Amino acid sequence: MNDPITRQMYQSCRLCPRMCGIDRSRGTGFCGCGDTLRAARAALHQWEEPCLSGAEGQPGGSGTVFFSGCTLRCLFCQNYRISSENFGKELTPDQLASVFLDLQSQGAHNLNLVTATQYLPDILEALDQVKDRLHIPVVYNCGGYERLETVKALAPYVDIWLPDFKYFDNRLAAKYSKAPDYFETAAAAIGQMIAQTGPPVYDSPLPSSAPRPHNAPASKTSGAAAPLMKKGVIIRHMVLPSHRRDSIALLRWIREHYPHGHYLISLMSQYTPFFHSKDYPELNRRITTYEYNQVVDEAIALGLTDGFMQEKSSAKEEYTPPFDLQGL
Repeated sequence: MNDPITRQMYQSCRLCPRMCGIDRSRGTGFCGCGDTLRAARAALHQWEEPCLSGAEGQPGGSGTVFFSGCTLRCLFCQNYRISSENFGKELTPDQLASVFLDLQSQGAHNLNLVTATQYLPDILEALDQVKDRLHIPVVYNCGGYERLETVKALAPYVDIWLPDFKYFDNRLAAKYSKAPDYFETAAAAIGQMIAQTGPPVYDSPLPSSAPRPHNAPASKTSGAAAPLMKKGVIIRHMVLPSHRRDSIALLRWIREHYPHGHYLISLMSQYTPFFHSKDYPELNRRITTYEYNQVVDEAIALGLTDGFMQEKSSAKEEYTPPFDLQGL
């Protein structure tokens, strides 16, 4: 996909690795979306990684826009109301551009686009409208399951990539996310993200240490300044119950194949049984401290100490934001 991303792509959609080829003016693809953009929330978010949200108790936050639909079908999705049920409000590119500027005026540290791939023609049109007025980094917050060509096309627009890297074993990806080609697809996409951004860039120095905690109230220091990322890649990985060995295998692959020091690792413990996970006994519980610590210890042993970890208190449903059309 060497051509610019335009609305004509909705007529034979190949934006994501599913390559449906659906005419979205007449129906919906795997993502469940037609050719009219929908979003469910636009607000300052305090519980992203500190280099995105800033320090607790300080003004600002990550200016998140949650888009409806998704190119994955994770059976444990905490955002299933918007990802699978397509809840949201219809917006034009003009209206979305106003949302972007409003978040910036509220003091957002960045513009955080959550699951945006299925609506890229509209989103890029909105970004083009505000490019001379938007002075904060653009974050692309995705499941990692992206076409290489789409990542390349986004190079002029995206400053910070925030992909999940969910699985090493494609059998798990097929079973839990309906993506049997997940690993090789995400591995190539994230490698391209790293190549496009280079090493992380901040507005002030980020001290080297073991992975720093985030996303739990007890883990932040109220009033303490947090260096804010301006450019770079943060690879998120959520440890699933019963599958710590897959997490460890993935970390070893990441360390071997991506240039050290050119990305951050964010290890997440927030898994909570949700949506269809109750139909899978191995996933119908939260992870144990032992499971999570095994993965964190492996990250440290591998030297993957530039990044973040979550405290176990993050495994709570209240960290899922309300999808109430705020800010739209």
